[in-house]
Amino acid sequence: MLTDEEEKFLTYWEKNREKEKSPFRHLSIALPLGLLISVGIILNFVSGWYTRAIMVANGSSTPLVLIFAVILITVFCTIFFKQHKWEMNEQRFLELTYKKKMETSSTSMQHEDEINSH
Repeated sequence: MLTDEEEKFLTYWEKNREKEKSPFRHLSIALPLGLLISVGIILNFVSGWYTRAIMVANGSSTPLVLIFAVILITVFCTIFFKQHKWEMNEQRFLELTYKKKMETSSTSMQHEDEINSH
C-alpha cells in the first residue's frame, strides 16, 4: 500500500515530469552550487597557498582562461545537478508505479480467488 506522500509524489510527477526535465527550470539550487564550487577555485587560485601552481599559471595562462574555466564549471555543475535530480525523481516514480501496479494486480487476484472459492 502506498503512503500519502508517495501518492502525492505520483500525481505531482505525472503532471510535471516534462516541465522538470528542462535543465533551465528551477536553477535556484543548482546555479549557486556551481558558483560555490567556482568561487572555491578562484579563492584557491588567489590565495597563493600553492606557489608552484601560481608560477605555472602566471607563466602560461591568462585570466581569460580562468574565467572561461569558472563559467564552464558553473554551467556543467548546474546542468549535471538538475539532470541527476530529474533522473532520481523519475526512478522513484517508476518504482512507485510498479509497486502500485503489483498491489492492484495482487488485489485483483485475491478477489478472483474469493469469487472462485464461493
